[in-house]
Amino acid sequence: MDPTSTRTHFAPTTEMQPGERLIERFRGDRATYWREHAWLAAIAMAGGMAILWSLGNPHVWTGAIGGLLAIAVRAFYLASDETRMEWWLTNERLLGPGPRAISLDNISKVRSLFSAVQIVTVTGDKHLLKYQADPNAVIGEIERAKSGVAA
Repeated sequence: MDPTSTRTHFAPTTEMQPGERLIERFRGDRATYWREHAWLAAIAMAGGMAILWSLGNPHVWTGAIGGLLAIAVRAFYLASDETRMEWWLTNERLLGPGPRAISLDNISKVRSLFSAVQIVTVTGDKHLLKYQADPNAVIGEIERAKSGVAA
């Protein structure tokens, strides 16, 4: 793989090792993506209005329009990329988009952040599996694989 390439990889590019087998694939869920962006839009709208109100602006309602448009543009622009990101859980590693590969024994914490699953390594690196429909199920799968009881 060319290290200077700007091409985005949506699935793992790391080769599987001999004896390594795929347990599960995790991909961003489109409905979860849109639900989170609806919440972000509501927060941005309220925040925009609060800022304009605190500044004494008589057109507070424009904060709601600005917040909605900002999140909507971001949501539509990134939707296809964010929901195509794929992670593979094997009996030995968690393989992320592109060349990311995390040995299961290098994972120190697995926790949820809203609909994302955060992986923290022993060395402190952090990775996000974003927009998971059931983050607790993803955490369970990773924990089972770490303990060696994955299917």
